[in-house]
Amino acid sequence: MPVRGLGAHIKGTNGESQGVVPFLKVANDTAVAVNQGGKRKGAMCAYLETWHVDIEEFLELRKNTGDDRRRTHDMNTANWIPDLFMERVAKEESWTLFSPEEVPDLHDLYGQAFKEKYEEYEQLAAAGKIKNTKVVQANDLWKKMLGMLFETGHPWITFKDPCNIRSPQRHAGVVHSSNLCTEITLNTSDDEIAVCNLGSVNLPHHITEDGIDHKKLEKTITTAMRMLDNVIDYNFYSVPQARRSNLKHRPVGLGLMGFQDALYTQNLAYASEAAVQFADETMEAVSYYAIQASSDLAAERGTYPSYEGSLWSQGVLPIDSVELLKQERGQFIEQDQSSTMDWNSLRDKIKTQGMRNSNTMAIAPTATISNISGVSQSVEPVYQNLFVKSNLSGEFTIINPYLVEDLKALDLWDDVMVNDLKYFDGSVQPIDRVPDDLKAKYATAFEVDSRWLVEAASRRQKWIDQGQSLNLYMVEPSGKKLDSLYKLAWVRGLKTTYYLRSVGATHVEKSVDSSSNQAAPVEQPGSAAPMACSILDPDCEACQ
Repeated sequence: MPVRGLGAHIKGTNGESQGVVPFLKVANDTAVAVNQGGKRKGAMCAYLETWHVDIEEFLELRKNTGDDRRRTHDMNTANWIPDLFMERVAKEESWTLFSPEEVPDLHDLYGQAFKEKYEEYEQLAAAGKIKNTKVVQANDLWKKMLGMLFETGHPWITFKDPCNIRSPQRHAGVVHSSNLCTEITLNTSDDEIAVCNLGSVNLPHHITEDGIDHKKLEKTITTAMRMLDNVIDYNFYSVPQARRSNLKHRPVGLGLMGFQDALYTQNLAYASEAAVQFADETMEAVSYYAIQASSDLAAERGTYPSYEGSLWSQGVLPIDSVELLKQERGQFIEQDQSSTMDWNSLRDKIKTQGMRNSNTMAIAPTATISNISGVSQSVEPVYQNLFVKSNLSGEFTIINPYLVEDLKALDLWDDVMVNDLKYFDGSVQPIDRVPDDLKAKYATAFEVDSRWLVEAASRRQKWIDQGQSLNLYMVEPSGKKLDSLYKLAWVRGLKTTYYLRSVGATHVEKSVDSSSNQAAPVEQPGSAAPMACSILDPDCEACQ
């Protein structure tokens, strides 16, 4: 909502506004209070546009120093960045901050319309006709964003313009933010609260050594889309704005999980052009069958109420909307637009049948369901090849089964290998007798250059009508590396990014981090880590 910036004049009291921070502090404390009876912490994420006069204070909300009354230690935050700001950063130009009550229409504008109005407001500010403003160097603000991201993990970097320009529903409103995990990009307003029903395809179950099993994948997605569409009608809506929005637009978000497992099945390393191409082809198939299923549901059940005027109704599919983004930006955009499937026939089908759902795809983190299914999370590289998993039954040492299988095939699986893997926390990189091709295949998240994650994400993003929850990993972050990585994400057309995960300077604590859903490294040899009978014992027939 357009909360006035710090120092803005309040006519009713003739006082000054305290800005957005006190309101965010209230929201933070509410999230702490709403914790499902102690079973699960409350969670929320606040987004703020980069032109807001309180942006610099917003960046510091998660700092552990400073006035604690102006800190929100329990709430996630994200930058909602317009393309114009990134252009100013690239050109090393200045950037003007405003208070929303003096520039009321910027909140709802994007693309060229935003640029024209923003520059008009800059001229008014220079002429003294807008009072509560501040001029900074775009590069200085960008460096502070990256600095806070490194220091606190927040605010996340998300991009306003690709979320809106490529939105199928841009005729019906504006995307003002994403969700807690940065994959949902739906319109919000005073009258509508965005709701999205999510599902994920277990990708390894639809991959063989010969590639994608299209027949099985089509059947799974057709069933999944029907189920997700049913949920919209059967759901309980606690507020009328959510019910109104969901029934009017009927958005769903089908994604995938187990991408790393699928790479193992294809014998591909994550950091490779082949893996990037595989990401492209698998997401193209998911996109094709999800859109086809929604169109077939429209023939059976009718189109969603706000269909007319949408990009779908104009014959513009997600892959086509990449061109819209390129036209709006004019520069600073390099995103692949190649395809392999028969998209013309699908366009013809939609012209005849319409669409049942305003949005069809989003890639969620899948942290819990992927663990239950026994596959890697979402589109993430494997976090570690060896870790300790903790539950109510105790702690169990888990090792990457694909790695064990490959080592056995090379007659390398023995007690020496087990001890080496324990010593190096599951990493195969320092183990001399492991072949280079296996070192590449079993590189873990912190051993894969995050630029490969961005390249693969860009290929997937061209097919997705919403976004994807994309974590980025960096062993030794630096300003230069972060600057390069996040500029690459913008240039490659990504809509959002999620956590920046880094390794501390000191040795990683040898325990399970229950707050992050990530298993920590196993204990070093000689410590008292509990060891269950597991796949780690080469001589135990029961666990092999």
